[in-house]
Order: sequence, then C-alpha cells, then structure tokens
Amino acid sequence: MKLAHGLTRRQFIALGASGASAVACGAVPGARTVGETGGVQQIPLKIGIRAASMKMVGDIGVIRAASAIPGLMGVELQVTGGALNLRDPETVLRYKREADRWGMRVPSLSGIWDRGIQIGSPDAGMNIRQSIRAAEMLGSGVILVAFFKENAPDMGKEASFGPIVALLQATAGDAAEAGVILGLENSLSPADNKKLVDLVAHPAVQVYYDVHNMAYYGYGDQAIPGIRLLGRERICAVHVKNGDSLIEEPGPIDWAEAFRAFGEIGYEGWFVYETSHQNIADCVEDTRRNNGFLREHARMPRAS
Repeated sequence: MKLAHGLTRRQFIALGASGASAVACGAVPGARTVGETGGVQQIPLKIGIRAASMKMVGDIGVIRAASAIPGLMGVELQVTGGALNLRDPETVLRYKREADRWGMRVPSLSGIWDRGIQIGSPDAGMNIRQSIRAAEMLGSGVILVAFFKENAPDMGKEASFGPIVALLQATAGDAAEAGVILGLENSLSPADNKKLVDLVAHPAVQVYYDVHNMAYYGYGDQAIPGIRLLGRERICAVHVKNGDSLIEEPGPIDWAEAFRAFGEIGYEGWFVYETSHQNIADCVEDTRRNNGFLREHARMPRAS
C-alpha cells in the first residue's frame, strides 16, 4: 500500500516520529536537498561494519560497541550465526530495541543459510523467506544471498543457472513486499552477475558488490570496470576490505579509484566494512583511518 509521498506503509512506520514529521514537511530522508547557497548538498555516506569483523557474531552487544566507533552508522548481522540468532523472533526484537536505543541501523543481513543448505538446496527458498521476515522486523534493506565456487552456477549453461533464476524469481516478490532487496554475492565475474540479475529481471534482486572478492576470484582487471558495468540500478550494497591491511594501503584493489567509480554511477547505498582486526581496539583505530580515507575519496557528485 502506498501512502502520501510515495512511501509504503512499512517505510512510513520505519521512519518513526521524527522521520514522519520530515515527510510531512516535504523532506524525504536520504534525498538531495538545496542548501542556502542554492547548490545541492551531497548525500551523506552510509558506513557500516559486519558483526563478524568485530568478532561479535551472535552478541547483541555488537550494536552498542559499534555505536561507540565514530563514523559508523550500522551493523550487518548474520542470521544464523551464534547461539542468539535471527531465526528467533524475540532475538530479532532485542536487536531492534538495541539499534533504536543506540541510534544505529541494521542495513543488511548475511549468513542466511542453515547448516547444510546452499542456494541449490531444496530448502533454500525457505531460508530466504525466513531471512526476509527478520529483515523486515529490523528495517534492513538488503539480504546477502551468498553462493561461491561450486555453489555458483555456470552462466554458460541454462541447466546450471536456470534453477537459481527460478528460485530468485520465486522469492523476489516476497522480498519486495517486505521492502527488502536480495543482494547476490558470489564468485561470478561482473559480466556474469549482470547476466544473472538481468535474467531474474526483478528490482528486488541485485548485486551485493564485493570489489576485493572480484580480485580474489580471478577478476581483478574487471573489479572496478564492473562497478560501471553493473551500474547503480544493479548494485544494492558494497563490502569494503583490503585483507589484513587498511584500505589506503597497497592491495589488489585501488580503493580510491573504486570509490570514484561508485561516485560516477551515483551509488547511494551502504559501504559495509568486512575488514580483519586483531581485537576491538585495533578495530576502532583501523575503522577511524578507513573512514577518513573513504570520506576523502567516496564523494557523491553534486547534481547538475
């Protein structure tokens, strides 16, 4: 159901009182606004981190811990990770209360497969739908649907990719109804990801783009061009990492160039750190430095 200003009921409720007031005054959160000088303000960067990067999977305290790191706005949780996981509705509500308490978002969910289940399993659709319910309760916009190596389809063989296309088409409607995008992260090339998303042909199925993984799986020369190939309409979220190093340090990806490419396509989604740290203290310091580099290079272009 669409309400005034084109928002769905779920989106309106998720705004809360302050957001609803902004809508009533004609301001939609995240939209470009005109400043006093007549120019158009840049859209603020949305920066998050995976609970796994903080070594706090299944620990509700990860929300408070992340809120104490300057510059972070959200935490990507794992659905099935830890003793307290998001298959349990009460646990989901506890995370939601913590996120509200500390002014944080849960922009995306990962780790959606139960033990022994992959995207080609008979119960894959059930796991996706269970995760959609958790995402809707948390106000998460993206579910990371992972399939790597032998679980990734051969995009040259319809017998291989056909069942995955059918699965994604069958679950895309449920995702869209909940205001969620299924973000595909895999070991396919950018071109094959584009082909897969275009075959599904539903706006609720896009790519969760991991630039570093493109290099890891043998597509280093295509990693940054792949940003432009996929474009804003196919990329729903981005993982940011450089192995054990800071993103400003030498590695398989020139992150300054990558961030410029995201700016060129008008990307406005989340940048989520999937970084490695020795401990929480290192995580705080590394994230501070990574944030500085990201803000310097990932500038959203002003509207003309």
